[in-house]
Amino acid sequence: MELLGIPLPALLSQLLLGLVNGSFYAMLSLGLAVIFGLLNVINFAHGALFMLGAMLAWMGGNYLGLNYWVMLFLAPVAVGIIGIVIERTMLRWIYKLDHLYGLLLTFGITLVLEGVFRSIYGVSGQPFDAPDVLSGATNLGFMYMPNYRAWVVVASLVVCFATWFVIEKTKIGAYLRAGTENPKLVEAFGVNVPLMITLTYGFGVALAAFAGVLAAPVIQISPLMGQSMIITVFAVVVIGGMGSIMGSILTGLMLGVVEGFTKVFYPQGSATVVFVIMVIVLLLRPAGLFGKQK
Repeated sequence: MELLGIPLPALLSQLLLGLVNGSFYAMLSLGLAVIFGLLNVINFAHGALFMLGAMLAWMGGNYLGLNYWVMLFLAPVAVGIIGIVIERTMLRWIYKLDHLYGLLLTFGITLVLEGVFRSIYGVSGQPFDAPDVLSGATNLGFMYMPNYRAWVVVASLVVCFATWFVIEKTKIGAYLRAGTENPKLVEAFGVNVPLMITLTYGFGVALAAFAGVLAAPVIQISPLMGQSMIITVFAVVVIGGMGSIMGSILTGLMLGVVEGFTKVFYPQGSATVVFVIMVIVLLLRPAGLFGKQK
């Protein structure tokens, strides 16, 4: 069976592979949306912290002999702590300033992190093996689906929707949203708003590190690996709506699939299709697909 001259198994294969890329987009854009939506900061350092998570996972395995599962937990925690330090020492001073200051500051952090790891490891990629339990592939009839890529999709969806649930449906999430809109009122209820904001930033960058560890066995680890992701992820956030949690998740998954299908029908356009969609969405709905119109 064919669709527009393309064998159906090939299309289904690209659908599944697009979901893998979409899972990375969703995880990274979710972290960006959490930070912008609750802290009002455009975190350009997100790609570098994605790289840092992957690098720490590789270093833990290469130097300390720690396995993938341990580093899947430790790397996000370590990056989250680094994020807390960044927020307490730098970002907290610019919250009331124009967005440009946050963008420039986090861009500078990106250059520092990438420069440090480039000076130590160069720009060549480092291999990172998937855990043995997730090696091999499963025969789906129309393709062999690598078990690790299936794990990436499942893990990303669980983390993304769990984060959405906590922020949108729980008391903690209500405090977070209220704390960014009216901090004095929330503090009157005994909530430590500055601490809550600090932990929110730490959690947002920990999501980037978690995505980095998930990506490590799929793409080679290098100091520049975040650069190839962050521009596309920013486009995802803009399309979904700046600060929209669910918009970032759904848009990331959707654009991963669209990008995968574009590689089948028009391979030359796969690198730009996301940006074409972004331009169209901004022309028709400037706040994004799921953003609130002002």
